[in-house]
Amino acid sequence: MDRGPLPWSLSPAAGLTFGLIGVLAFSFTLPFTRVAVGQLDPLFVGAGRAVLAGILAIGVLSVLRQRLPRGRQWLRLAVVAAGVIAGFPILTSYALQSVPAAHGAVVIGLLPAATAVVAVLRARERPSVRFWLASGLGVAAVIGFVALTAGGLDSLHPADLLLVGAVLLAAVGYGEGALLSRELGSWQTICWALIVALPVMTPLMLVVMGPAWPQADAPTWLAFGYLAGVSMFLGFFAWYRGLAIGPIARVSQIQLVQPVLTIVWAGLLLGERLDLVVLVGALAVILCAATAVRARIR
Repeated sequence: MDRGPLPWSLSPAAGLTFGLIGVLAFSFTLPFTRVAVGQLDPLFVGAGRAVLAGILAIGVLSVLRQRLPRGRQWLRLAVVAAGVIAGFPILTSYALQSVPAAHGAVVIGLLPAATAVVAVLRARERPSVRFWLASGLGVAAVIGFVALTAGGLDSLHPADLLLVGAVLLAAVGYGEGALLSRELGSWQTICWALIVALPVMTPLMLVVMGPAWPQADAPTWLAFGYLAGVSMFLGFFAWYRGLAIGPIARVSQIQLVQPVLTIVWAGLLLGERLDLVVLVGALAVILCAATAVRARIR
């Protein structure tokens, strides 16, 4: 169990640093999901990565002899599991069957603002007016991007609704996980949440597998391995640590950098075209993130 943060890690800069490490890990998630669902069923990708990460979590908790969560902590861990272990991976896996990773990345730019709302409701943080203006401009940039690329808000792709649902679920999982990390420890929180999710995710994976193990090439399995070992496991060690140091609303805005990184990886790894609309949308949200991070939060 975490013995409490070191003195240096209590500074806001430390929270932002851990958050940035987590965002860097997460920035590969959408491109690698796009690769994985090219040959594997999206439900297998979403559930299977959670099962593999859950097995890793059992091993780590057993070796390091962590104490069990208590009372209502189990219910709160179920909320985390529903948001970041089941909801977000499965919904994005289905969405990325039909939209490019770069498009999905900018829609996911709604996540920091949604997480800030959760921080206000659950952690009773009070961001300044400047924070909300910057965050709101970031949301407007994302909505404008989707409207331009989809030909108007009245012709949105069903995948956009899946992505928005993924954002809402992830925001709840981030906020609750951050609060639990202050009680259980950051890596312990994601490990216990993965274990809580196993009774649901394992049957889902087995049902979609059928009688035989899925067939795919090496790059697909490497992408799947990253999603399980990093996106679903190690990345949360740093991310929840950063959110726990907080303030949650401020650290969450670092994730506005993620669309820019994801778009770069999508271009380099998948050959997706980086057109002007995508680049302008990404730059708009990162500027809003920089402003929000500097804003005062009580």
